[in-house]
Amino acid sequence: MRTLLTGAAMLLGAWMAALTVQAQTPRKPNIVIILADDLGYGDIGTFGATDIRTPNIDGLATNGIKLTSFYSTSPVCSPTRAALITGRYPRRLGIDHVFFPESFTGIPAEEVTIAEALKGNGYRTAIFGKWHLGHHRQFLPLQNGFDEYYGIPYSNDMMGVAYLRGNDVDSMKVNQKYITQTYTKEAVRFIDQNKDKPFFLYITHNMPHVPIYASPKFEGKSKRGLYGDVIEELDWSVGEVVKALKKNGLEENTLVVFTSDNGPWLIFDVEGGSAGPLRQGKGTTFEGGQRVPTVAYWPGKIKPGTVYDDLASHLDFYPTIISLTGSQKTQTKKPLDGEDISPVLFGTGKRKGDEFAYYSNGIIEAYRKGDWKIRLPQKDVKMGNATIVPAADTLLFNLKTDIGEQNNLLKSNPAKAKELLASLETYKKKIGDTPLPLVQRMPSDDSHIKKRADRAAGKTTGK
Repeated sequence: MRTLLTGAAMLLGAWMAALTVQAQTPRKPNIVIILADDLGYGDIGTFGATDIRTPNIDGLATNGIKLTSFYSTSPVCSPTRAALITGRYPRRLGIDHVFFPESFTGIPAEEVTIAEALKGNGYRTAIFGKWHLGHHRQFLPLQNGFDEYYGIPYSNDMMGVAYLRGNDVDSMKVNQKYITQTYTKEAVRFIDQNKDKPFFLYITHNMPHVPIYASPKFEGKSKRGLYGDVIEELDWSVGEVVKALKKNGLEENTLVVFTSDNGPWLIFDVEGGSAGPLRQGKGTTFEGGQRVPTVAYWPGKIKPGTVYDDLASHLDFYPTIISLTGSQKTQTKKPLDGEDISPVLFGTGKRKGDEFAYYSNGIIEAYRKGDWKIRLPQKDVKMGNATIVPAADTLLFNLKTDIGEQNNLLKSNPAKAKELLASLETYKKKIGDTPLPLVQRMPSDDSHIKKRADRAAGKTTGK
């Protein structure tokens, strides 16, 4: 009997010791990234908007950190998304353009995404929203580290818009008025179901990419028409996510980041958003195309009201998240182009690097080092048949004093231009050789359409 009691006591002691160790071991932090589509720098209250109410996003900044010089890695969708989840310039992946429903390519299998790295470290992972890194099975989220996916695999203006759940079509009837509501519901459910384990939640809204839609609850409510309604609904969504974290006691162990994939689509006028004080927008490598409104929130970790004015970018998410979650063993072995900005978030230091390459269509069009930015000679920048940026020779700007890129300082600062060009060449060598670009859109044979038009005009015999 004494032996049995002794054995039971030992088992009880071991169990209690294990519980004590578990209680003393800090839980890995949750990561939530919320990505808007084509949101402008001037569309959020904390970044200057006065005609759109964004109290929840503004609250993240008030109670966290506002990053005023934060960049997407491309002025269009797919390359930016590739960079965000790999920490690598999209040129390294061969992703220079936007994927279409007719694309047969997607994110390369050999890339290790944030989701794959965290899943290998015991995380639950989910993405709800727009994927846009290839819609064939091998390129979809579940084959790239995510446990769950619900959303539209590409932009909402493309042919064949449908909701996928995992790898399968869930519905071919998509009422776009409820897209934001749908993604929010999925995100809150995921938080509720995974409150007892660390998770990575990536919410990738289709809005405010045109065509824009708001649910009846938000239609007609803002001072900036339908576009403002859409942004106010996105802000509501952010509030619902934070509310779910609070309800489940997760707020103080969760990093929440809100950002955009690129700047506003200005050619759509009032439905295309605002770049605020920045020059140009989506499709260009001026600041309005790639400097995006970004805030981060983590109670008890990030000091409320912090403002960081120096350079940072989507490339920094990967190394930062790897560092915060202790996922070094499962991260990619490929070269990363971002920096761990934990010191920036926690107010203990600055970002190490101070340079950034502005890629468009796989080509470096501009380069920033410190406060200075140089734009190389450009031809007309077109979007469809519209010229959105006329051709220009070399431009040199001091972004510290000229955020709107209005004053070309090339003639007055030739030495600075020469210095930047030399730094750019060194930077290119650091990037090294990159792969051939993926074929992201095949040309179609439209000769039959031309023949029909010619026949209608009486230019052919009909043969």
